Amino acid sequence: MLLALCVGAAFLVSLLLPFLFIPLLRRMGVLDIPNERSSHTKAVIRGVGVTTAAGVLAGLLLALLTGLVAVDRSVLAILIAIIGAASLLGWIEDFRGVSVRTRAATQLAIGLAGTAGLAWTMEQSWWWVPVGGLAIAAYINVANFMDGINGISGLHGLVVGALYSVSGVLSDHVWLTVTGAVVAAAFAAFLPWNLGRGQVFLGDVGSYLLGSSIAGIAVAAFLAGVYVEYLLFPILIYLADTFSTLLRRVRRGERWYTAHRQHVYQRLTDAGLSHVQVSLVVTGCTLAVGVTGLLTAGAGAGATGAGVLFAVAVLAFYLASPRMFARRTVA
Repeated sequence: MLLALCVGAAFLVSLLLPFLFIPLLRRMGVLDIPNERSSHTKAVIRGVGVTTAAGVLAGLLLALLTGLVAVDRSVLAILIAIIGAASLLGWIEDFRGVSVRTRAATQLAIGLAGTAGLAWTMEQSWWWVPVGGLAIAAYINVANFMDGINGISGLHGLVVGALYSVSGVLSDHVWLTVTGAVVAAAFAAFLPWNLGRGQVFLGDVGSYLLGSSIAGIAVAAFLAGVYVEYLLFPILIYLADTFSTLLRRVRRGERWYTAHRQHVYQRLTDAGLSHVQVSLVVTGCTLAVGVTGLLTAGAGAGATGAGVLFAVAVLAFYLASPRMFARRTVA
């Protein structure tokens, strides 16, 4: 009952708050102007991710205050701090802009401070602090890079949050079950605003929320001893898209940090697929790999090996999909 209350609060806040916030963003002139990286052609209101952040934080705070998470309350409190700080940074970026150096340093500081708090709370080795800090900062940027078409981030938050929630049930960590479900609900509520016509965008506040939520949960769950497959498999598609694109640009001698349209999901739109179709391809591959991790982790060497091979096959399909769809379009 308490879980339903927290999840429902996250969903309703994220769904209803845009009615109040979108007119404010319009008056403030918080707009996404198309550039070389954009998959849209006209200015669109951005920054609506602040309402999704409000939904996530409302659900998690309610879980903390109602005693739904009776054990590991400090873990949940630290995750709230990580998510809140990253979302605030994203909002500042949306509203007034932040230099690349300041942005990167702040993301890393949030990751290091959050991981240090988790390591101290869970009595884990301090050697994990730089690893976790880099992981959180990196995935905030991964989520930001991948937030380029309608529906992709909302669906990613929904699917990964749900998979992490299931992993919490399987590993008997209530905080993980609750946090994953709240993230899934909040991002699901954003989809009606963005999927299809793309009336509004999450903005940096939303992509920073998405990246910090997923990475923060993953780091905390890893330190708690949850199977790596539960945590890594759901984000493999996003990681493969981002880092394969980065390597390709570096190999070509291009400035990897400048705006571009070379991500796999962007090349899928260039191949003729709609935003919704591409988002479903990305989400379908994510779901396939994520469920594989849930089914094969801890099931023995044979099952784990089969799961890894299947995941690699899905990754290979995804990375090759722009060429496959382009040939089909020409034919």
